[in-house]
Amino acid sequence: MRRSFAKVQAPMLAGVVKEKTPETAISEILNYYQLGATGIDLHLSCLSDEYKNVESIKRIVDASPLPILALNYNQSYEGPIYEADDEAKTELLLKGIEAGAAACDIQGYTFDLPSKTAFREEFSGLGYSFIKDSPKEVVVDEKVIARQTEFIDKVHSLGAEVLLSNHVGVFMTAEQLCDFAAFLEKRNPDIIKIVANADTEEELAEAFRAMLMLKKEIKTPVSYHCNGKFGKLTRVVNPVLGGFMCFCNRQYSRNTANDQPLITTAKAATDNMKKVEGI
Repeated sequence: MRRSFAKVQAPMLAGVVKEKTPETAISEILNYYQLGATGIDLHLSCLSDEYKNVESIKRIVDASPLPILALNYNQSYEGPIYEADDEAKTELLLKGIEAGAAACDIQGYTFDLPSKTAFREEFSGLGYSFIKDSPKEVVVDEKVIARQTEFIDKVHSLGAEVLLSNHVGVFMTAEQLCDFAAFLEKRNPDIIKIVANADTEEELAEAFRAMLMLKKEIKTPVSYHCNGKFGKLTRVVNPVLGGFMCFCNRQYSRNTANDQPLITTAKAATDNMKKVEGI
């Protein structure tokens, strides 16, 4: 029976796995399990080409005691981003679902590659609050939204879940974030992930206010944190304030995102914060 990723008790501590072979991926998952992770963030793109198939991915899924979110961010094991069109990207995600992964991550620019690096200015007159500062990975083209929704429906028909991720690259107010999350919610994802920027102490405070608003106003589970000078703290604090998950490293290496906390740090922080009355 396929596990659920979206229905795990929040905050989920998701171990990020970027490995070349099923054997090393399984070992890393078991290490995370022993350290208290409650989910796995599996980068399918890091697998060597010979293992990017249903049989190999199934070996990983079957050996995992934790639900797996399958990703394809076009990141190679060595680190650089490689080129792949939407058909190739989504095909690998569907292999992950066929192999038994609980969920897959589709990026906000899926089926609209130009929006990965810049907002499509021809849609700037639509009046949405969240497009004010031309965010990246934000699609408002109804034709693209229809394709994304169709893909999400397809994953659901296979019995799996979808995380819809958006790395906007700009600061957003709490109100803008709530408007954006409500806009994304219409595509019927199981989890919404938004990564904005926090480069000042004031923006950091606004990120905490935003998380509280998102928890109150959005029905779909939301994972919200920030990049930028003051963003790292949001990765640990926001899950305690109601965010769905915290992405963690077991240790730091040449292909890790070093803003992501270590699993030991994140677990200690969330465990201790839960002891505070009212949390």
